[in-house]
Amino acid sequence: MPVPDDVRRWLQRDFFAFHLQRYSKSRRKAPIYWPLATTSGSYTLWLYYPSLNSQTLYTAINDFVEPKLKEVGAGGTALRNKGSARTRDEEKQFETIQAFDLDLIELRDTLLNIAQGYQPNHDDGVQITAAPLWPLFRHKPWQKVLKETWAKLEKGDYDWAHLAMSYWPARVREKCKTDKSLAIAHDLEALYIEPEAKPKKTRGKKTSGDSL
Repeated sequence: MPVPDDVRRWLQRDFFAFHLQRYSKSRRKAPIYWPLATTSGSYTLWLYYPSLNSQTLYTAINDFVEPKLKEVGAGGTALRNKGSARTRDEEKQFETIQAFDLDLIELRDTLLNIAQGYQPNHDDGVQITAAPLWPLFRHKPWQKVLKETWAKLEKGDYDWAHLAMSYWPARVREKCKTDKSLAIAHDLEALYIEPEAKPKKTRGKKTSGDSL
C-alpha cells in the first residue's frame, strides 16, 4: 500500500524534530528512530536503535540501497538509450535520475566507510553510538551534536566507550595500562600496571641540646 504524499512529506521533514524533542530530557538526547539520508534528502533510510548491531549498515546497503540503485539505473538506461529522441520532459526526468543515482552512490559509499569498524554497543548510549553517522543526518542541530561528539571520540575524551575500543583499540589499550577504571570498563584489568608504592617519609624526632 503506497504511503500518502502528506505522510511521506511529514516523515521526511518534520517527524525527526518532533521525535527528538519527545526523546530529549535536560541535556540527554536519545532518539530511537534514526533517519539516514542522501545529501539532497531525496532518499532516507530509517534505523531502529534498539535493533542496531554490527551488521545493520551492511544490511541497509544490501537490502535497500543497492536494489534502489539497480532500479534507478534501469530507468536511466532506458532514457539514455533514447538519445536525441528524448522529449523535453524526458530530458528533465533523465537529469533527475542521474542526480538521484549520484546521491545513492554517495550514500552507499559513506555507509560502507562507516561500517568498517562500527561495533555499536547499547551501553555507550544513543549519542555516542550515533556519532559516527553524523554526516547522514539532515537535522542540523542533531547533526551538530553528533559531529561534536565524534570529534571528542577521535580526541580520546570518551575512551571508556566500547565504540572507542572498536575504532582506536591501540590507544585505548595503552590507556588501560595506567587507568584502572578504564581497564575495568573494557574488561582488560590484566593490562593495568599497579604503580609502585612511594616510600613513606619518616619524620625525625627533634633532640634537645645543652644550652650554655
